[in-house]
Amino acid sequence: MIAGFFAPLPPARTGVADYAAHLLTALRQQGEVRTNAPGTVNLYHLGNNQLHAEIYRAALRHPGVIVLHDAVLHHFALGHLSRNEYLAEFTYNYGAWTAGLAADLWASRATSASDPRYFAHPLIRRVCETSRAVIVHNPAAARIVRSHAREARVFEIPHLLFPEPTPSDADLVEVRHRLGVRPLEPLCGLFGHLRESRRVRSVIEACGRAGMRLLVAGPCSSDLAKALAPYFAQPWVIRRDYSSANDFRLLTHAVDICANLRYPAAGETSGISVRLMGAGKAVLVTDSEENARYPETSCVRIESGLAERDHLTAVLDWLKQFPAHARAIGARAADHVRREHDPARVAEACWSVLRAAA
Repeated sequence: MIAGFFAPLPPARTGVADYAAHLLTALRQQGEVRTNAPGTVNLYHLGNNQLHAEIYRAALRHPGVIVLHDAVLHHFALGHLSRNEYLAEFTYNYGAWTAGLAADLWASRATSASDPRYFAHPLIRRVCETSRAVIVHNPAAARIVRSHAREARVFEIPHLLFPEPTPSDADLVEVRHRLGVRPLEPLCGLFGHLRESRRVRSVIEACGRAGMRLLVAGPCSSDLAKALAPYFAQPWVIRRDYSSANDFRLLTHAVDICANLRYPAAGETSGISVRLMGAGKAVLVTDSEENARYPETSCVRIESGLAERDHLTAVLDWLKQFPAHARAIGARAADHVRREHDPARVAEACWSVLRAAA
């Protein structure tokens, strides 16, 4: 069997591209893989941005196995469909009686990044019904797929842990010095593409209340950057934009804690969470179905909604006062993730799905 592999790949600045590159290496240890060319059965990586537009169309033309990195493709649809196409796609998913809601959502699409209505309507029925199998990374995504395509063959496979070397202690001391952080000073990190759903304001304010330094590392849109400018200017915040792969690796290892909240969620498993847990860091995640597979003692779950900021502040204050607890959480996280999210194990599971779908 030959697997066709369709995904954005580096240097594309997206987590899916990084994931796909590592999975491709692991899959080639299992069998023959052709990139962006058809095989006996094709593996299509789909995410919620326009880098996946042609891959999405190919998955409909030549059905194979899809890896649904985001179980909500609503924002993807808004980005590549015309108004009439969008209305038709929405009613295909949810019925002709929802045409009025579809028209309202189209007219209000400028608010789609934070409006829960867009997250509540994933728009995935067509591609999930068409595909031979659907791979997801968590039970929330599996539930969403089954609610839209009852006959779909859904397989939950853990998000792959990126293999990477651990920086030396000397490198980490140098990185923290360049950031202006003292050797034993607790440092929280917020990494990746910054969106409204990443709860950036809550994290910044909670760190300020807890008296903890915060590294915010990742690009964001110009509109969001303007809105967040007063928060980025706070004295406890260290701001970095896009970093090279090596610099990003050093920064993620230089922090003690990672705040990686997501609300509203899109059925995604965060590669940042997996990566930081694999590095032995205490990761703070939103208490949601997307994060249900992590053992209770290997991360810290933060309530969403009105209690979010106070809960986050209390947790940060606790971990600041008792850094040994943070280290213990990180050690348990690393043990779990390195075992369950091992690249060879993930690749073997993907090959099993591909063989079944061939």
